Amino acid sequence: MSILNVENVSHGFGGRTILENASFRLLKGEHIGLVGANGEGKSTFLNIITGKLQPDSGNIEWCKHITTGYLDQFSTLEKGKTIRDVLRDAFIHLTKLEEEMLAIYDKMGEASPEELEDLMAEVGDIQDILETSGYYVIDSKINECANGLGLGEIGLERDVTELSGGQRAKVLLAKLLLENPMILILDEPTNFLDENHIVWLKYFLLNYENAFILVSHDIPFLNDVINVVYHVENAVLTRYTGNYHDFERMYDLKKKQLEQAYNKQQKEIADLTEFVNRNKARAATATMARSRQKQLDKMDIITLAPEKLKPSFSFKSARTTGRVVIEAKDLVLGYDEALTSPINLLVERNKKIAIKGTNGIGKSTLLKTLLGIIPPFEGTVARDQFIELGYFEQEESASDRTALDEMWAEYPSLTNAEIRAALARCGLTTEHITTQMRVLSGGENAKVRLCKLMNREINLLVLDEPTNHLDIYAKEELSKAVKEFKGTVILVSHEPEFYQGVVDEVINLENVSNKLI
Repeated sequence: MSILNVENVSHGFGGRTILENASFRLLKGEHIGLVGANGEGKSTFLNIITGKLQPDSGNIEWCKHITTGYLDQFSTLEKGKTIRDVLRDAFIHLTKLEEEMLAIYDKMGEASPEELEDLMAEVGDIQDILETSGYYVIDSKINECANGLGLGEIGLERDVTELSGGQRAKVLLAKLLLENPMILILDEPTNFLDENHIVWLKYFLLNYENAFILVSHDIPFLNDVINVVYHVENAVLTRYTGNYHDFERMYDLKKKQLEQAYNKQQKEIADLTEFVNRNKARAATATMARSRQKQLDKMDIITLAPEKLKPSFSFKSARTTGRVVIEAKDLVLGYDEALTSPINLLVERNKKIAIKGTNGIGKSTLLKTLLGIIPPFEGTVARDQFIELGYFEQEESASDRTALDEMWAEYPSLTNAEIRAALARCGLTTEHITTQMRVLSGGENAKVRLCKLMNREINLLVLDEPTNHLDIYAKEELSKAVKEFKGTVILVSHEPEFYQGVVDEVINLENVSNKLI
């Protein structure tokens, strides 16, 4: 049974074709991975099927009585509610049904025998719905999901306005999972989850009876939970059956077959063209030449898609620092109150350190305190006087400036050609660099921000979740660049695959902090 049909959808933006005659079908119970490089149009496609964006042409048809749940990269929470309040909102339709049932009970006292019979039947129907939906075990469902995603550790009575960005994302995800929609649409759900919670979400999705569409650049996670892949490339959407590794094999085979067919046809075209040119002027062979020319004219020409511009990251080294780059003594993180136990940390020159820990434990706060952006609540932080910093923040508000203008504001002395070349090295095309930062995809935005760091001489590189929106090619290249950087590195990442083999030391903040932020 098809619950979503998309036929011949086309969409463009600012002269750039994002989707062209894209067709898509979602069957009941299918677990679909929507994959493609940064900027290929995955989030655009999700916005089109959910009605947030109108396509230029094409048809989108949902089955009747469909329930959908959409977690995108920019969802927000209502102020003034606790985590538990938000999670209970997942069952608001059932709460309203219960209120309706109680109102019917009130009517029964004044109803005639005939009316009473109808009211009893209606109450019975509502009662069946409530029991089937598990309405009377809501609290246990909420606790199970909240604990699986680490919200129980934060406290379900916490006001959502007190939460970090990652914690708010967890609350939205938990609410969506509790709603149990017929189709679940998830855009990068693991960006703010640590390893344990990613494992929990993986098993939740593996056992999810309804359909879902998942966008994720976390390939191991994606591969484990999907059974169908839709690949978007050069504005074309193609369906593959199987997991991500199956898709990779089929994609590579298809690409090789197309290249072989292209090379064979090019040789045939060259041979026919040579024959025509050699024989068209001679009366004895002119007829054969015309016949060959007709063959050429009728030939369906095979074209190869242009190779995607892949990023090439590297960081410039500044003069060396002293032996001790940063030293924290009895450092306590906090704002109005202490939020951690004392931390002692020594960062030596040219060491590469990864910091991990459950989401919300204070990894980003630790980085900002070490860098002097946030003052210590207690303790001291000493920094070498010759630090030249390159700092990639986890999330940064996007401006209305184009990528080109963003770079120019940072490096006014560079020429237009130099800035374009720098952005191109990061995998950004002319279309990307003349687009406003707020319109770029999360991955494209991250590449612009990395480009700004790459063109500065630094000796301390600090990266806070740099891979959140990057595709697999960009992640691999960034990991290589970090490994080759001749300086000191401190990075926070929830992806061990990114920093394994790159860093000298992994610090688990849970082992040095006994309170959550």
